[in-house]
Amino acid sequence: MAEGNGDATVKSEPINIKEEPTNSVERTEDYQKLIQLGLNEKVAAKLDEIYKTEKLVHADLDERALDALKEFPVEGALTVLKQFVDSNLEHVSNKSAYLCGVMKTYRQKSKAQGPAYPSNLGPDEEKLKAILDRTGFTLDVTTGQRKYGGPPPNWEGKQPGAGCEAFCGKIPKEMFEDELIPLFEKCGDIWDLRLMMDPMTGQNRGYAFITFTNEEGAREAVKQLDNYEIKKGKTLKVNISVPNLRLFVGNIPKSKGKEEIMEEFGKHTEGLVDVIIYSSPDDRKKNRGFCFLEYETHKAASLAKRRLSSGRIKVWSCDVIVDWADPQEEPDREVMAKVKVLYARNLTQECTEEALKQAFEIYGKIERVKKIKDYAFIHFEERENALKAMENLNQTELCGSTIDVSLAKPPSDKKKKEEMLRAREKRMMDMMAQRGFPMFPPSMGMGHHRGGYMRGGMGGGRGAMGRGDYGKRKFEGGHQNQGDHKRRQTSTNWGSNPIPQQPLRSSRGAAGGGGYGYGGGYGSASDFYTDSYGAQW
Repeated sequence: MAEGNGDATVKSEPINIKEEPTNSVERTEDYQKLIQLGLNEKVAAKLDEIYKTEKLVHADLDERALDALKEFPVEGALTVLKQFVDSNLEHVSNKSAYLCGVMKTYRQKSKAQGPAYPSNLGPDEEKLKAILDRTGFTLDVTTGQRKYGGPPPNWEGKQPGAGCEAFCGKIPKEMFEDELIPLFEKCGDIWDLRLMMDPMTGQNRGYAFITFTNEEGAREAVKQLDNYEIKKGKTLKVNISVPNLRLFVGNIPKSKGKEEIMEEFGKHTEGLVDVIIYSSPDDRKKNRGFCFLEYETHKAASLAKRRLSSGRIKVWSCDVIVDWADPQEEPDREVMAKVKVLYARNLTQECTEEALKQAFEIYGKIERVKKIKDYAFIHFEERENALKAMENLNQTELCGSTIDVSLAKPPSDKKKKEEMLRAREKRMMDMMAQRGFPMFPPSMGMGHHRGGYMRGGMGGGRGAMGRGDYGKRKFEGGHQNQGDHKRRQTSTNWGSNPIPQQPLRSSRGAAGGGGYGYGGGYGSASDFYTDSYGAQW
């Protein structure tokens, strides 16, 4: 009997050893909820352990995060949860979204056969805590960015507008806001600082956006910190950032007017403040198959773009094409203070150069007038006379059409514009391929779809940008020996070639000299035009 009891005792001991840890762990009610939701027992147990640390509570996880964990491989889910609990979650406001971001990064890392997750990098916590205590600002951390402030404590009023934000590039990848904040604080009062992060590496992406409470702070940041050596051999690149608030939308019915478009897109998106359409001065009832939607903030525009690009929304039973309007580079104030050329658009066929000269020369002596299709450039001898003419003639009727008059914008970098055009073309082709559109650009009337319709300057004309004749062979030697006989401008002297220009908004109080600001009325803030005279301004 003793031997039998001994055998029984020996057999039972390992069983008790295995069961004891399981029986000794007390599970919470949340553990049972996780099991009922269909999570693996190991994953549910790991989450339950995290709940007990109080770094995370069950209410922090939304349905999306729990569904993602349920579908995740067990070993991967355990690895992700370990990384999550090891992270500094003090400044993470949306822990559910943060966990989803960690899972996404893990998947990307697994596909790339890299390490399971990024190394634990971060700022100097003591320095960061001292900054937050001193300023009273908050810090919000997601997998894609680290946001300091926005708004500051006791801030009243709207978010600072255009001209108050600076872009900082070439930031060393291992640097965090604990080193950037003291640097930019010297330039002015910070409204917020957003450091873009790469979840794949745990390092920053090399750039950040800093919004100041006023324009002076942003300008001072450019003045003090552009080409500033932040580390040995590492210099920052700082310039004024203009948030893109405008979307291009193509493939809309040409019979729709501004009010109808505003109402329809207002149903599907939030924050829409303006609709910009282009119609022929000789037929105001039709648009050109595209429009521009302007939103109150970049965030609202970004959300609208995501929603309209999803393919789930049809506008008047049409699959619309959506892209960002080209960003606008603001000209140098010193250059704009010398501009004495006006740009006028919405001109009818009956509006001749002579008619324009008669209307504008009332306000001062004119050097020349050049009309191109439905727009024109008027060159004054004196800037003051140009400003008076703009103030008095903008939005007035001439030859049966209400014209827009603004300061003409100096030419920008042609190479940069061509690069933007190629990038846009690639995005549009990718989008059309995904959405089942024919593999050629849509014909949308005047010029290529940009921040406003393109005319002249870069080989524009009617319809979308040409694709080229793929099947046609060039004759031997190409076109280099044909000379210039087919070109409109044959002189090789400086100033004789066409100059692409952009109009400026005639709003008072903005920069640009004389109290007149940027942009030539609706949608023209990103148009490119050609004055074929091309002389100095």
